[in-house]
Amino acid sequence: MALRLLTAVPSSSFIRSHSKGTSNRSNVNNLSVVGASKAVATANVSDQKIVRRSANYHPPIWEYDYIQSLKSDYLAESFNEKAIRLVGEVRMMLENVMDPVEKLELIDTLQRLGLSYHFQNETKRILEDIHVRADQSKVLWKEGSLSATALGFRLLRQHGYNVTQEVFSGFMDEMGNLKSSLREDCKGLLNLYEASHLCMEGEGILDIARDFAAKQLQQYLKQKKLDEYVRLLVEHALELSLHWRVSRLEAKWFIDVYEKREERNPMLLELAKLDFNIVQAVHQDDLRYASTWWRDIGLGEKLPFARDRLMENFLWTVGLAFDPHFGNLRRTLTKVNALITSIDDVYDVYGTLDELELFTQAVERWDTSTMELLPEYMKICFLALYNSINEIAFDNLKEHGFHTIPFLKKAWAELCKSYLVEAKWYYSGYIPTFKEYIDNAWISISAPVILSHVFFSSNITKKECLEYWKDDSNLIYGSSMILRLADDLGTSVGELKRGDVSKSIQCYMHETGCSEEESRKQVKTLIDATWKRMNEESLMFQSSLSLPFKHIALNLARMAQCMYQYGDGHGVEDQETKDRVLLLLVSSIPYLS
Repeated sequence: MALRLLTAVPSSSFIRSHSKGTSNRSNVNNLSVVGASKAVATANVSDQKIVRRSANYHPPIWEYDYIQSLKSDYLAESFNEKAIRLVGEVRMMLENVMDPVEKLELIDTLQRLGLSYHFQNETKRILEDIHVRADQSKVLWKEGSLSATALGFRLLRQHGYNVTQEVFSGFMDEMGNLKSSLREDCKGLLNLYEASHLCMEGEGILDIARDFAAKQLQQYLKQKKLDEYVRLLVEHALELSLHWRVSRLEAKWFIDVYEKREERNPMLLELAKLDFNIVQAVHQDDLRYASTWWRDIGLGEKLPFARDRLMENFLWTVGLAFDPHFGNLRRTLTKVNALITSIDDVYDVYGTLDELELFTQAVERWDTSTMELLPEYMKICFLALYNSINEIAFDNLKEHGFHTIPFLKKAWAELCKSYLVEAKWYYSGYIPTFKEYIDNAWISISAPVILSHVFFSSNITKKECLEYWKDDSNLIYGSSMILRLADDLGTSVGELKRGDVSKSIQCYMHETGCSEEESRKQVKTLIDATWKRMNEESLMFQSSLSLPFKHIALNLARMAQCMYQYGDGHGVEDQETKDRVLLLLVSSIPYLS
């Protein structure tokens, strides 16, 4: 998969290269395994006295019987009929609102309540009309209103319209700073802060706007007289911007907050609650299916050293594609995520270097005859991978008439080769440069495999597929980078304690001599820069074929920042991740029909 890469160097600058992310592998493939005192496993497959590492992962807190018990009454036809009626009434409301700013605010509210997927055609028509009118008149929606300008800018860019940052130039003074009079406009500053997160590289006005807005909003939080609803929105934004948040979690949070608002629309609130419960019921159905598959495949029992995280692997898919009609994709991606988690732990925790070489060769050849050389636990793991991916490819062939095995096989082989590179680094005691690490780690984080399955599950032709990969989507690289860096920020300390290869933070520290705090700051800067590139790519990436894929690629980056926001949310189940599972997949919202 040849991608145009945004590669990080140990400074605040960023460069582009045309490497496949493998240019430095020759440096590590020839490394001899030295420093035997560091390794607690020998590299002899036939040795029956191998002492293996253990990550001491706790057993799953979500048992099979409990997951199977998650059933909801909200799939009943009566609730669906009620939702359809309410959707129709909201659709009429959208048509009847005449003021452009009111239309924008209604679209924003529908998005935050998790309802926008019902109104995609209406939203597109409204935004297209607003964009054309603004382009013709050179006036944005409500001249002189920072709030309206910022809201319109954010929504239009979010939906693929490349609105220039110059729409904010009227709010700048002669020194190039935001006008001091704007300090009193809390709503405007909040919308400006949210809008600034859709900026692209080189957009200095938006960089200035974000800093200015953030400082002023921090000052607002110190005021006791601030409206409670506004306070909640400001605190929420400063913790993590709306553009970076997972839509399903945002919907649950915003429904609770919106209910406290005095100017709430009762019909919108009723539909939001009902729709949330209906969608949750669909997700529970998908989860029960995935749980049965996981139990039947048996990897949780056969690989006791690996993370048994079926619930978390499913939660990722809800963050990527929550829409009810994406059920098959959620089921497929749960399988993919679970296989990735198990194989990752084979390489990171349990396998010896000789075993890992053999497993990598088996995946590259995609041939069951290679299993004879593998130890028993690897035979089970390889056959689970082989059968599951072949079954997914068979379903793709039936559905779309496109043979995807060559593409999927290549993606999985690249993943395992990247895992092997890291294993060789570990056993040799080698600390890679920051660039060496990133060139390999954007693949080893598994996002290219995940997004390959997303793409090949689409209704596409072989010709379209080949043209797409020829065009080299930087969205895949950007999403991979954010997933990798967010993972490193959340997990590197724990992984180093149990014995693992140095992560981006440690590689940067080793190369530059800076402190851990400075290194973490640099990684966060790189995440921000990658989002800017992702924003640009998503605006350029506008074919009808690409739209669902684009949204999911962006959602993978959002889900990464969510899952690792407070630490290792994937490996450690019983903290914030448990709360999120309960919110999204277990507890329905009280609703009186």
